[in-house]
Amino acid sequence: MQVIYPFTAIVGQERMKRALILNAVHPLIGGVLIRGERGTAKSTAARGLAALLPAIEAVDGCPFACNGDTTLGLCHVCEGGARNGELKVGQRNTPFIDLPVSATEDRVVGTLDIEKAIRQGERHFEPGILAAANRGILYVDEVNLLDDHVVDLLLDSAAMGVNVVEREGISVQHPARFVLVGSMNPEEGDLRPQLLDRFAHAVDVVGIDEPRSRVEILRRRTRFEQDADRFSEDFADEAKSLGERIIQARRGYDRVSYTDKDLYTIAALTSSFSVDGHRADLVILNTARAQAAFEGRDAITDRDILMSAELALPHRMKKQPFQDTALQPEQLEANMRQARAEAEENEEAMEEADGDAATTEKKVKRVMTQRS
Repeated sequence: MQVIYPFTAIVGQERMKRALILNAVHPLIGGVLIRGERGTAKSTAARGLAALLPAIEAVDGCPFACNGDTTLGLCHVCEGGARNGELKVGQRNTPFIDLPVSATEDRVVGTLDIEKAIRQGERHFEPGILAAANRGILYVDEVNLLDDHVVDLLLDSAAMGVNVVEREGISVQHPARFVLVGSMNPEEGDLRPQLLDRFAHAVDVVGIDEPRSRVEILRRRTRFEQDADRFSEDFADEAKSLGERIIQARRGYDRVSYTDKDLYTIAALTSSFSVDGHRADLVILNTARAQAAFEGRDAITDRDILMSAELALPHRMKKQPFQDTALQPEQLEANMRQARAEAEENEEAMEEADGDAATTEKKVKRVMTQRS
């Protein structure tokens, strides 16, 4: 069995690792696009993330890896088995599916099983890549070279958590809840803006210039190539701990709360960067909740919002001629302070309005009482 380079052994690239971890906490955030030059650990990080996640419990023989512990989100076959109490659950590794650039729509979403159609004269659905990736990680290298229509299908499924196939007399719906990770080298062309916006997070990675870090990368890679098993054992405890934190964060995500002030802060922040649409607002909120859950908290903070904006805004900023589109930390922090100040002013205005309304209501009641 091939040994995967440990996720926790990757030197630097903290923003990329954070984006991957938060999408693993809450897959419906919408995926990560990793843009960077060759040799910056893009594919290594994606494979390492899947390897550190614990095994999942899934219904035996189910091509969609349905979770037998719940009746929600089951495929049509497992729904019938659940009603009859016939589901048998076993363990399997977290799926990691590598999507080839040449993949067709039929291969991705699934299609009619031609062999059974010819031999038995019956229509049967043959699951595709989205079925195999359910509850796991779907990795697309050189996503900018993939057919735009196929990219649309991947992004739709990643956002909804469901794959719907209606073709050739077949109507099938099955769970497709996975972490979508795309990587690309900008030198080979970029994604269309419409597709770029559909990725929840985008991270730009570059080679590390600091000599000591580069030396550490050389040391670790050499050790891994000489004895992969022993090298992986050195990082096993750290990887196990990180995997357990992700699982705990998944369980705690729904308990993470937020206030109206937080929502106003997010809205003011995205508005300050003239971001089109509302997708960025939703991404920042969901990411902030995942960040809070990962750190074991039950409410989001300004820091969560700021860290989430670092991942959600850079690829959504409007490009101007002769202008650097990189999101500068100083600019983000300044806009964040202004957004929070506006949120506090809005909260005070709302409280004053509520107070005035309550005073008016008391006056009206007093007048009505006197008249009666």
